[in-house]
Amino acid sequence: MGAQKEKMDQADHGRASEEVSKCCGCRFPLLIALLQLLLGIATAVVAFIMAAISPSLLARETPHWAGIILCVVSLLGFVLYLITYQPDERTSMQFLVKVLYFLLCSVGVVISVLVIAFQGHHYSQANGFSCLEDGEDCVCTLDPMDPIARTFRYGAVADCAVVTDTLKMFFLLQMVLNLVQALVCATGAFITWKHRYQMFFAGLQVGSPSTQHWQKV
Repeated sequence: MGAQKEKMDQADHGRASEEVSKCCGCRFPLLIALLQLLLGIATAVVAFIMAAISPSLLARETPHWAGIILCVVSLLGFVLYLITYQPDERTSMQFLVKVLYFLLCSVGVVISVLVIAFQGHHYSQANGFSCLEDGEDCVCTLDPMDPIARTFRYGAVADCAVVTDTLKMFFLLQMVLNLVQALVCATGAFITWKHRYQMFFAGLQVGSPSTQHWQKV
């Protein structure tokens, strides 16, 4: 009877752990990874469109690299989803992938915040641009009355309205996409941490190992 009861307790604990690992009806990395993949693709596509508008745009102005990194993070989330779940990370592969996914989600938050800062800076600059066409280029200044004011030259632009209107719209769109990316990555890191430790305090285990009751200390 004792051995049978212990097996039943272990089965109940396994089912409970499986439920903890689920989010919105599926194992938690699936939804987060899917959102990261879609947002990463959207960010990269918008960035490549911006680069096609004017090849003179800098890498910080066309953050395709942020979208590619988010796609890599999402692929790791799919790998974590496909790994056979073991309670308490009894397999080293599951533990390593989960730690790596947590770290990359944290990096994704930092990258998204950097992109928001860069895009916000360029958006505020574009709001004050005064632009003139110079052949196939568009030359913009923040103060046309200042002879030594900094100028911004956008090459291969047929119409300066592309800079003052279209690029501004893309800067704003990148800010929105990366804000959502930051929230999704922060959610992924939070759920990974919470799923690993269940609570955010160190605890002592009381009672039998099969029931897994925890008490704050």
